[in-house]
Amino acid sequence: MDASTAPSALFQRIEASFLRQGLMRHLGARLVRVEPGLCEVALPYSERVNQQQGGFHGGAMGALADIAGGYAALTQLADEMEVTTVEYKINFLAGFGDGELRAVGRVLRAGKRIIVTTADVMHMDDSGKASACALMQQTLAPVPKKY
Repeated sequence: MDASTAPSALFQRIEASFLRQGLMRHLGARLVRVEPGLCEVALPYSERVNQQQGGFHGGAMGALADIAGGYAALTQLADEMEVTTVEYKINFLAGFGDGELRAVGRVLRAGKRIIVTTADVMHMDDSGKASACALMQQTLAPVPKKY
């Protein structure tokens, strides 16, 4: 579901959690799409997310992939639950210094104690051309919501 149309109940639930993310607000990330087992997040290029040579910082790419995978996992859980990352592994495929990144997280397996996700991070240039940027695999654990 695209955030520009009437949001679904699932989108609203994920967005309520997403908006509590201080890091994502600071970096300028936005929630783009939420479906069962899937979440897409965008991150525009800015001085908040660059490294010393002008490209997107790997930490910003990793954080974006972590968030996309985490919220994809959260779509599989009850309203009173959240998730926490146990670990992730990311491969950086290419660097970019403009446009925006799009991370699409997908659930590979949603168990009771462990959820495994993957996230593809793509770079979108100003003309709309998409290029592979990073690939992540992640393990998450369901935890009770504390808010």
